[in-house]
Amino acid sequence: MSSNFAGRHVRTQTSSIIATTVFFLVVALVLTGLMAHVVATMTRSANEIDDARAIRASRAAIAAFVSRLSATTTDNAVWDDAYKAIASPAAADWAYENWGKTSEDYPLYDGAIVTGPDRSSIVSAYAKGKPFQPSAFFGEAFYRQINTATDFGQAPVVNFIKTETGIALIASQPIQPYQAEGELPTKLSVLSFYKEFNSDVLSTLSNEHELEGLRLAAAPEPGLLNTPITDMKGGVIGQLVWPSKAPGSAVFRQVYPFVAAAIIILVLFLAGVLLVGAAEARRLRQLAQAAIFEANHDSLSGLLNRHGLLALLEDLEGSELSPPRLYLVDLDGFKAVNDAWGHAVGDELIRIVSNALIACHPEVVAVARLGGDEFALVQVGTAERQEIEDTILALFAEPFKIDGRTIEVGASIGAAARDADIEPLELLRRADMALYRAKENGRGRAIEYDPELDRERQRVAELETLLKNAIGNGAIEAVFQPLVSATTGVVTGLEALARWRTATGNISPEIFIPLAERCGLIDALGGHMLKTSIEHAKNWPGLALSVNVSPVQLCNPEFAAEVISLLQDLDFDPRRLTLEITEGVLMTNPDQARRSIDHLKQVGIKFALDDFGCGYASIGALRQFGFDRMKIDRSLVSALDQASNGADVLKATISLATALQIPVTAEGIENIRQATILREAGCDQLQGYLLGKPMSALDISSKLQQQAA
Repeated sequence: MSSNFAGRHVRTQTSSIIATTVFFLVVALVLTGLMAHVVATMTRSANEIDDARAIRASRAAIAAFVSRLSATTTDNAVWDDAYKAIASPAAADWAYENWGKTSEDYPLYDGAIVTGPDRSSIVSAYAKGKPFQPSAFFGEAFYRQINTATDFGQAPVVNFIKTETGIALIASQPIQPYQAEGELPTKLSVLSFYKEFNSDVLSTLSNEHELEGLRLAAAPEPGLLNTPITDMKGGVIGQLVWPSKAPGSAVFRQVYPFVAAAIIILVLFLAGVLLVGAAEARRLRQLAQAAIFEANHDSLSGLLNRHGLLALLEDLEGSELSPPRLYLVDLDGFKAVNDAWGHAVGDELIRIVSNALIACHPEVVAVARLGGDEFALVQVGTAERQEIEDTILALFAEPFKIDGRTIEVGASIGAAARDADIEPLELLRRADMALYRAKENGRGRAIEYDPELDRERQRVAELETLLKNAIGNGAIEAVFQPLVSATTGVVTGLEALARWRTATGNISPEIFIPLAERCGLIDALGGHMLKTSIEHAKNWPGLALSVNVSPVQLCNPEFAAEVISLLQDLDFDPRRLTLEITEGVLMTNPDQARRSIDHLKQVGIKFALDDFGCGYASIGALRQFGFDRMKIDRSLVSALDQASNGADVLKATISLATALQIPVTAEGIENIRQATILREAGCDQLQGYLLGKPMSALDISSKLQQQAA
């Protein structure tokens, strides 16, 4: 099966090499086309950029034309002598001498018109030095123009206007003194200058703004650039038109011979590539099989790798054989082999296991190595799953012999059957989920995929989301269980416990706290519980507060600084706070735990070792960490009622703590007999349902009031 599979892929790879050569030629042709497109685009872009510049220049030319006439009008209208003369009986003569006669050959304006304060009487009107009728030359637009120029200090009103002979620019401004002295008339005479938009003006604008061929047209003309000329109402009364310089096209005409030569060279190059590619294809065909093998096989074991396995499963999808079943096998204890004997022995073990798996059953058609110590077996046939699993597990029943060493490893198995419509990756995922569950259940187990595994994962994911929201909105509450003096029975402290109440019921801390550790929410949960507990404890002065801390929190390098900052923000005495940790933190990351504990103890925070007596902490570790208190695990307390030697074990445990000069708290006390034995054994603090169940902050306050009374 594997040989046929590889053979088909060799032929496919050989065809791919030939296709690659052809593809290269196609790519080269495409690149040629792209280069031609780039040249055309650059040519067009250069033309467009210059056209945009020319349009901006045309607008600037119009603006300059308007600005010159406006400045000329202001220079003549804001003039003390003009203001006095126009108000005198000799106004017409004065206007003619200063403006009308000048219009005959003055380059800045072609005509000058003075209208009286009533806006309808013409005091003086000369065009090119000769009298004329403004209403006939300009039409009604003239009176709309001068009616907008009324106020003292107003800037000239400048507009293009349609005339008998074409288009003119007219500027109007009240005739006024440079500075007002006394009260001015409510209406002033208006001076209007106009300049015809003739060929001389166009020639000047063309030279000034590099607009060759600039002329005036009634409408846009095809193939020419244009800028509209609008009157005071915004209506278009003409167009400035001029030809584009098209610099891009001019440059292209200069470089065209070189572009053509480059294309010819490229064609010759492509022909050479085709010849060389054909020769290379013949050589690569001989190497294809080796390359395919390396791409689809593991170099150490010679088995298929992940890529090869997925390709095989894909290949089996179209066959007439029965649907395959996939088994994932993970070696139990392989890391210990590497650690104890070195990687050379570990590699040899991998090779031995690989050979054993290949020959384990006739229906196992392929074996793959997916990772360091993870294998995959593909079964095609009618054998029962149990038969295959028993055969695999039997391979590990006896130790392996390597260079005189006896090496014992086990195996966990996850199996999944391929349905008609699932992809190879999905089959691999299902087998991986089954393997994960098998490893959770213990060594040497075999589990087949069941949809319930997915549903359980979905439930965990949903619970993670709910937990994150619950931490954020404060839905996880703090309750408090009294810590009672063994001698006086007085409440001396409180332990804060997390409770999560939902609409569907309460969720146990044994569920959501490990979940928070797995999904990275334990820091947020721990911070929330610590803050909430301290806020309540501030209402109970004199009582110590105990808060549980996860090993994950304590191993966070920022944990100590965050706790100290919180205590400062809430103004809480650190000496009232005891952090309870389990023995797990002494095993996982003792160095970081020690740094965090030392930092917090410096400010007065105490530490208690929780659940003592059920773990593996050594006496040396207990002395090294300097715990301020030990809490006897509830299993030792409950053993008082179950085992004959329970009291002796408990007393020995308490004696150990006493010898280390560490005070002892016993938790889980449910009856008076247990409390009596513990008190006599040396416990100075008791905790349990007999002395008080976990209560809300309100109930704790009531209990403390009753105790005080």
